[in-house]
Amino acid sequence: MRIVFFGTPDFAVPSLEGLLRERYDIAAVVTRPDTPQGRSRSTLVPPPVKKVAERAELTVLQPERPVGDVFLASLRRLDPDLGVVVAYGHILRHELLTLFPRGMINVHASLLPRFRGAAPIQHAILAGESFTGVSIMRMEEGLDSGPVLAYARTPILPEETAGQLSARLADLGAQALHTALRDLEAGALHPKPQDSSLATYAPKVDRAAARLDWNSPPTALARQVRAFDPAPGAWTTHRDAPLKLFRPSIVEVEGEPGTVLSAGNDLVVAALGGALSVREVQPAGKSRLPVADWVRGRGIVEGERLT
Repeated sequence: MRIVFFGTPDFAVPSLEGLLRERYDIAAVVTRPDTPQGRSRSTLVPPPVKKVAERAELTVLQPERPVGDVFLASLRRLDPDLGVVVAYGHILRHELLTLFPRGMINVHASLLPRFRGAAPIQHAILAGESFTGVSIMRMEEGLDSGPVLAYARTPILPEETAGQLSARLADLGAQALHTALRDLEAGALHPKPQDSSLATYAPKVDRAAARLDWNSPPTALARQVRAFDPAPGAWTTHRDAPLKLFRPSIVEVEGEPGTVLSAGNDLVVAALGGALSVREVQPAGKSRLPVADWVRGRGIVEGERLT
């Protein structure tokens, strides 16, 4: 079975590495273009999936968008059987979805139909879910709406960040993908249609969604800090400058929301009905650092307000 693999970020790497380890016939890897970085934007940084593919001497395709006669013809020439998609980063059109004789399957980082969309990991943490997982789904034109071929569940740990959970789900997804492909080849898969009446959605997160509102309960704020760690980073303002907060916990003290109650090894800020404590911060234009180091250099004091 010849596979074309579609993927881009670190989340997709374990799945590609698993396919290589199990010696699947990978006809090509399709990934996003290299990203310009640096002050002059002159340094091109390849996606993590491209690095793995090139080490394995695989054919790599990097279209700006996976559309058009030229791109589709390049895939047809590979004579593939199946497309495997893991966090590729583009919505796929009908012409591509129907190109593969055995269809396309996707590794999605939630237990569908919950958290369809681009940011299921962040939204699962924001919602206070106790469990999440991965779904292996047969792709169709709707948003993550295709029948599910396999599930794998895992708890969300109490202090787990989106970055930490993403790494665990990437490994879990790679294992579930291997099982699904083995069962597909054996004719043992039984696709289960999703109940769309139970669907929830996880749209792409942006900086605005990561701003902290101190008139919220500390439990909600702690989830927000964890959900946006490492990116884009939950933030507030201190002395009119953005300040990102990390490593949260909840403290049972009260005060006027947004007021700094203490600043030492931890920064404790009053919220609605309690307080949020954080152990690391990141001032604008600076690296992430322990609160104690920031406090010594910045001179924040009790009674100051964060907004």
